[in-house]
Amino acid sequence: MNYAEQLFHHLQDGIIIMDTKREIKKINQAAQKLMGWRVGDVVPYCAYCESRPLQLHEERCYLIANQGKVPYFESKLPRVGEYLINVEMSNALIYEADDTQEKHYLLVIRDRTIKEQQEKARLSKKMLQHLTEAKEAEHKRLSQELHDGVGQSLYSVAIAMDNLSLVIEDEALHAYIKEVRDEVGKAMADVKFYSQSLRPKSLDQLGLIPTVENLIESLRKKRTDLTITLHTNCYERLTAVAEINIYRVVQEALHNIMKYAEAQQVTITFEKDRFGLRICIEDDGIGFDVEAKREGLGLLHMGERISQLKGETMIQSILGEGTKINAYIPKNEWLREGE
Repeated sequence: MNYAEQLFHHLQDGIIIMDTKREIKKINQAAQKLMGWRVGDVVPYCAYCESRPLQLHEERCYLIANQGKVPYFESKLPRVGEYLINVEMSNALIYEADDTQEKHYLLVIRDRTIKEQQEKARLSKKMLQHLTEAKEAEHKRLSQELHDGVGQSLYSVAIAMDNLSLVIEDEALHAYIKEVRDEVGKAMADVKFYSQSLRPKSLDQLGLIPTVENLIESLRKKRTDLTITLHTNCYERLTAVAEINIYRVVQEALHNIMKYAEAQQVTITFEKDRFGLRICIEDDGIGFDVEAKREGLGLLHMGERISQLKGETMIQSILGEGTKINAYIPKNEWLREGE
């Protein structure tokens, strides 16, 4: 078995051996697939070489003109029957005959399209992360404003009305003030709820698990028929980015369960191991068609938040049996420095 030949054809980069006339003497499968060339074809000039100014008697091919001394070069090459594609090229002079002056060059070609797509995806993810961070910062500001501004003002009004009701003897007026005081109380409760929804203070003060426990407790009061159980072996603080993203995933999942699932039981699990953190949110509700709902904003946002932490999300649902959301986040994406 010729291992060198097997290796030559299994390399992912396009490998070509050509002479000084750029005639292909040998080509691997990756190069054939990428460019459509075959043995005996002439490697066409790249876009740069086609238009570059030349000295007298200078070889038009930039790589050959430099005798294989150019380690790395980017340009566009014409693909057979199609269009110019962006490639990275490098070459080396690998054979030179003393008597005939025949030379062979090793040309390595790599498709830049995949690299460009990966870079675009990286930049898109980074932009999404910055947008998320900006959104959370604004939520934090608005939450603080509601609590310290509107909330405190309503509290002052409530205290004033309580004091006023103590000195008013007219029963009709006293009853009216009580009604208004009750409405102020409801407004205070709403402000507290919206403030917590925007950005729970406990997330910054206590961390993820206590905040999730507070969320569960508030939902239990709203849905006494729904049993929500939390299991965890992760009690330490996570990074701020990890805590807010994981909390929002849990919050969105529970919101969907409350609104659509008709579930009786929900189990939330945070399981830490040597390599990362697994999050599982499972309900016994009516389920849904995952493929039909995959592009829904709720599921999409959950996936994006886990993706920002370089994690993976898997959603399984069976009609009539329930839904399970699994996410796994690598350790270095949630572990705080020094821990």
